[in-house]
Amino acid sequence: MTSRAPERSHYTSTFAILAVAGIAYALLQSLVLPALPTIQRDLGASATAAAWILTAYLLSASVVTPIAGRLGDTFGKKRTLVVVLVVLALGTLVSALASSIGVLIVGRVIQGSGGAIFPLAFGIIRDEFPPERRAGGIALISALLGVGGGLGIVLAGPIADRLSYHWLFWFPLFVIVGTTVATVVVIPESPIRKAGSINWPGALLLSGWLVALLLGVSQGASWGWTSRRVLALFAVAAVLLVAWVLVELRAREPLVDMTMMRIRGVWTTNVAALLIGFGMYSSFILVPEFVEAPSSDGYGFGASVTQGGIFLLPCTVAMLLVSPLAGRLGNSVGSRVPLLAGTLVTGAAFVVLAFAHDERWEIYVAMLLLGSGIGLAFAAMANLIVDAVPPEQTGVATGMNTIMRTIGGAIGSEIAASILASSLLADGLPSAHGYTVAFTVSVVSLLGAALAALLVPRRTRASVPPLVPVPQSGSNA
Repeated sequence: MTSRAPERSHYTSTFAILAVAGIAYALLQSLVLPALPTIQRDLGASATAAAWILTAYLLSASVVTPIAGRLGDTFGKKRTLVVVLVVLALGTLVSALASSIGVLIVGRVIQGSGGAIFPLAFGIIRDEFPPERRAGGIALISALLGVGGGLGIVLAGPIADRLSYHWLFWFPLFVIVGTTVATVVVIPESPIRKAGSINWPGALLLSGWLVALLLGVSQGASWGWTSRRVLALFAVAAVLLVAWVLVELRAREPLVDMTMMRIRGVWTTNVAALLIGFGMYSSFILVPEFVEAPSSDGYGFGASVTQGGIFLLPCTVAMLLVSPLAGRLGNSVGSRVPLLAGTLVTGAAFVVLAFAHDERWEIYVAMLLLGSGIGLAFAAMANLIVDAVPPEQTGVATGMNTIMRTIGGAIGSEIAASILASSLLADGLPSAHGYTVAFTVSVVSLLGAALAALLVPRRTRASVPPLVPVPQSGSNA
């Protein structure tokens, strides 16, 4: 048997590369949010067309992430990660060069494939890291999805103000290209794979119900939640979801094993991910709009786009600092504890935002609590999923968990936008009461996440026989 110790000696370098890749993807997800008005103006696009810059990215990521996670489990996580990074770089290049809204949307669709970075990274860490380092590594990588999201909003203002929207893509592109080269050179390919083929009917049905659901959610505020188009999309999503489950149950080699999805440590963590994503992404919409509102309406601080991003800086820093704590707690008492703590702390942040938002320092305190809670929760969820499933299902299982966060985020941000839109004042800006209601709805979602965390088994450890690595071509095994 060939020792893997020399390969594992590179785990610190491997982690650095995976972290940079994850931050690059998360930045691309949020960098465009504050710059949407600028992009819309520069490209002469309508507000509806500009909204597709976000929607296209969201839909693509939702479809590709679980499928690419399964491909990594089957054909090799490093190999799949390299392909994903190349596609992400291509999409970013198209977006950077775009001079029309149509081309930019195409670039964003291609970029969405980068969502697969996270489940592939979790699988690589599980395969390559020493046991005592896995929980901490997975925790920090998981938290980077939130860290990069917050950092993108902080950086977007200065970049868009001093350069142009094109540089929102050029800067990440340079990082992605370097990361791709480093992945090829440094990260070893794991021999842990799940032999078999991809269930393409299952993949098609999964893509169908995700697209229908997220398209209905993303357009609910503009089309009307009770409009025929939105209701039809939700109905299609429900039908395709049922069909997907039936196909997967009958497949000899399902894309997503329904038995795995019924594991208590998996489904409870996925419910928590949905509800926590609801709160986190709604905060990315609500807080910048709140602080940038003029104080003449009885709230807000008249902040610029750049200053609005700075209000989120404590959240980003707290995520980065707190997430390693979740890994250490996971090793000692199990990841259920930091998940529960994270949901409660995040809920407390929204309580502050709902009822104590008259002073700047109150917003900063709320953001510090929000980042701490999300850092704990995101880090814990990834470890709970990894611990609950066999190694050869890591990619697809964590991919589905990532998608649950995305679905929750899409629902949260759109509901928040709808609440604000229903409380407009004479000057066209939302009322203070509208913000209070929106923040309170997020409190309720976090209470639901806390209940889901209480249902997570106290210790989630997969009981599976030792996995025999699949021999690779050229192997002497």
